[in-house]
Amino acid sequence: MRAFMALELPEAFADEVAGISRALAASVEGRFVSAENHHLTLAFLGEVGEAEARSAMAALDEACAGTGPVGLRATGLGTFGRARDATLWLGIEKDPQLMALAERVRSELSTRGLAYDEKDFLPHVTLARRARMPRGALGGLAFPQPDEATRVTLFRSILGPDGARYKPLYTVEL
Repeated sequence: MRAFMALELPEAFADEVAGISRALAASVEGRFVSAENHHLTLAFLGEVGEAEARSAMAALDEACAGTGPVGLRATGLGTFGRARDATLWLGIEKDPQLMALAERVRSELSTRGLAYDEKDFLPHVTLARRARMPRGALGGLAFPQPDEATRVTLFRSILGPDGARYKPLYTVEL
C-alpha cells in the first residue's frame, strides 16, 4: 500500500484552504485536489507492507510523544515544476515546532529502517496538480487565518482514475 504521514488541517483552516482553492480554480487550469484530501505531508513513505505500516505507527507514536499543537500560518502560493504543468501549493510558515515535528517523524522512520522520500521538508498544502499557471498576478485571494494542527495521521493513498483517495490508518493527537 502507498502511505504517508501528515498533519490533518484543523476544520476552520481546512475550510479556508478549500475557499482559496475554489477561487484559484476560476483562473488556473488543472486538476484541483478535493477539499477532503488537503493535508500537510511530513513524510511520504511510498509502498509499504503490513509490518512496515505497524512500524510506521510506532514511529508516529514516538515522534509525537510530548508534542503539543503545531502552528499553521499561510505564507503564499508556490509551484513545483514548469508553469504549464505545475503542482500548485499553499506555503506554510516554517514554524520551529512544525520543523521539529517533521524532523522527529523522519528520524523515527530512519531509526526503524523505514524508507521515505528524503527531499528537504518544505511545509505546504497541495492545491492542484498539472496546473497551467496564467501569466500575471493572481489577485484578490483570502489566505487562511493562522491556526493550530492537533492531529498527525498515517494515511493510505488509494490511486484511482479520478485521482487519489486517502484513508486514515492511524492517528496521534498532539
